[in-house]
Amino acid sequence: MKRRILGGTGISVSEYALGAMMFGAMGNTDHGECIRMIHTALDAGVNLVDTADVYSGGESEEIVGKALKGRREEVVLATKFGLAMGDDPKQRGGSARWIRRAVEDSLRRLDTDHIDLYQMHRPDPDTDIDETLAVLSDLIRAGKVRAIGGSFFAPEETVEAQWAAERRGHHRLRTEQSPYSILTRGVENRVLPTAQRYGMGVLTFGPLNSGWLSGRTDPTTGHRNAGPATSKMFDLSKPGVKAKADAVQKLTALAAEAGLPLAHLAIAFVRSHPAVTAVLIGPRRPEQLADLLSGADVELSDDILDRIDAIVPPGVDVNPDDFFIDPTPPITDKRLRRR
Repeated sequence: MKRRILGGTGISVSEYALGAMMFGAMGNTDHGECIRMIHTALDAGVNLVDTADVYSGGESEEIVGKALKGRREEVVLATKFGLAMGDDPKQRGGSARWIRRAVEDSLRRLDTDHIDLYQMHRPDPDTDIDETLAVLSDLIRAGKVRAIGGSFFAPEETVEAQWAAERRGHHRLRTEQSPYSILTRGVENRVLPTAQRYGMGVLTFGPLNSGWLSGRTDPTTGHRNAGPATSKMFDLSKPGVKAKADAVQKLTALAAEAGLPLAHLAIAFVRSHPAVTAVLIGPRRPEQLADLLSGADVELSDDILDRIDAIVPPGVDVNPDDFFIDPTPPITDKRLRRR
């Protein structure tokens, strides 16, 4: 498994990272099987494991903690905070009050004394980024966190965070975690270039686009199509979904011509971008993990990459509904857009 340096941290991480979102109630409820999958990934050379407090209400972190007993020093352990952990509005966001509680909860569930990469799951419009960076810097100085990062930060939010860190003398965000696949290339416009400008490491998730690029005969059926938040991503009556289905048909033919499974082509495409440090793979079952790991050494030629560009142009998100993020307050709160 090849490795790269994670931004300016000096930390060496594998090009494949194991995403633990599917471990627990959100995916695989068999803890023993999940633990064995983590061990399989580590044995294959994966050394970065990424989870979040919100995944299965903390269950994912607990599973990861159990799996790393006796192997903690082999792993670059990443988790995230910021999304709602309960009905109480105070149990979310980037306030110092919540972060201090959230990190202790994650450390307990992960059964460790430090987190290698602590990431803000989403920007918090209600909290000054100065406050967030101040408390995260305190956690670094206390040895509870080694490095900090963001996830789903817009380019201007990344720039603001970098400037705030420089002006106030805080530790700065060292990484960005964003969705990126052949079908969701919008991050190529500004997100990835901004991360490169500030020397940030980039972790990407969703390389198979919720199963669309997995090689399944019918990607519109399956586990990811079960909830109302994601069902619109599979409704072929919607123009964006139909366009995605057409693109997948062409990509499937290209993968066959290249002698590759579609999933291997899709992940190799993401790995080929110079801004990307590691690609998160999020299997739910052991057979899925085994298949993904078998493509870790696939490299795409310039000709194949050019032909992918001809199917889905650079910087294009084929279906805008792929991103089911709530609109920001300036859009939802009319008091902020009317005199």
